[in-house]
Amino acid sequence: METMKNYQNELTGIVRSNISPRALKEQLLNYHENDIAAAMETLAPEDRGKIYRVLDAQTLSDTFEYLEDSSIYFHELGIKKKVDVLSCMNADEAVALLRRLGKEERNQLIDLVDYESRQDINLIASFDEDEIGSRMTTNYILIQSSLTVPQAMKELVRQAAENDNISTIYVIDEDKTFYGAIDLKDLIIAREGSALEDIITTSYPYVYGRELVGKCVERLTDYSEDSIPVLDDRNHLLGVITSQDLVEVIEDELGEDYARLAGLTAEEELNEPVRESIRKRLPWLVILLALGLFVSSVVGIFEGVVAQLTIVMCFQSLILDMSGNVGTQSLAVTIRVLMDENLDRKQKLGFIFKEARIGMSNGFMLGMVSFVAIGAYLFLFKSYPVFFSFAVSGCIGLSLLVAMLISSMSGTVIPMFFKKIHVDPAVASGPLITTVNDLVAVVSYYGLVWLFLIQLLGVA
Repeated sequence: METMKNYQNELTGIVRSNISPRALKEQLLNYHENDIAAAMETLAPEDRGKIYRVLDAQTLSDTFEYLEDSSIYFHELGIKKKVDVLSCMNADEAVALLRRLGKEERNQLIDLVDYESRQDINLIASFDEDEIGSRMTTNYILIQSSLTVPQAMKELVRQAAENDNISTIYVIDEDKTFYGAIDLKDLIIAREGSALEDIITTSYPYVYGRELVGKCVERLTDYSEDSIPVLDDRNHLLGVITSQDLVEVIEDELGEDYARLAGLTAEEELNEPVRESIRKRLPWLVILLALGLFVSSVVGIFEGVVAQLTIVMCFQSLILDMSGNVGTQSLAVTIRVLMDENLDRKQKLGFIFKEARIGMSNGFMLGMVSFVAIGAYLFLFKSYPVFFSFAVSGCIGLSLLVAMLISSMSGTVIPMFFKKIHVDPAVASGPLITTVNDLVAVVSYYGLVWLFLIQLLGVA
């Protein structure tokens, strides 16, 4: 199979060559903006300067939207070029870029962009970053419900010159209240004499701009629409969330959830200062240190057990690791299930019992494997008596069963409890479950060693 050409390397070679500015521009325009952005990230500042000089503001703005951190390269532009690029950007992308700049420079640039761009930027910037309105774009087609089909088609053609998102046409009534939406295909095939009302979907899904991203992202993914309208509290259309915006929102949410599961208050960025990263990580680490000291003190209770059967220390990490793995699996599944706000008590109880059955079944199977494998290992390679070897491995297998059963339930019940008391389960559950599972594993393991091996079987 023929591999895709490496356009990044081609572009790098073109920019570094000594061709004329006109020839450079003609060649650059033959490539996709994403490839130009990729090449820019590998070029020296003086080479990037060639690109800035020959490309127009619209092409540059499209290119900047593909850069991982566009503010790094934005600083290399002159003030006039900065203003032109911002004016050509989608308002949501412009706001994201401006938020990375200093306050003084940000205010200066907003004052210098054209009036329409300034209005759109100020609108989106008025929303907090955790509100869905901060993720919307003002790039969409809008028509009045009173138009005829020919008039609507004419308005579509007029607005399409300035807007890329034309697959869905949004409709408002005389009071500028959101009325519905029209699929582009339906408008194209509509007969000239038919009523516009006949092709308007008045029950079209929407969200409100002040809704929190985490609360409405699941609702947005339930619809396979190219874009979803964003309304204000008077049901006036403010903007739309496109499918591309939605993908970015979901990626951000997943990144934040992953950070929370790791015990961080927010997702860290590549270029974030060390002090800021420490600030995010240290609080939970202090809490976990205290909990870890408590677990260590519990281990100390079984000091006599370890003194009588030192061999059991070799398999402590096995119980701890498997307990932690099961708890993490249950936690991940539970966090995902809890995104459904419509779960009733019966469904939640059913889910808890399901996870308990899964933990017990997996614990039984792994316990049997451990019983055979560890028993054989102790007998064949460590030369312990048969009874002693399989007594120890049997205790380890039983400990695995108990630890995995309890850990799967804790990984389910704890996040549900935090959800009930209105605490983000992803933030609170991850670090806590890790420690709880360690405690469960230690108590179950050494408790069973003491009970079965020492008290009942007397193999010490």
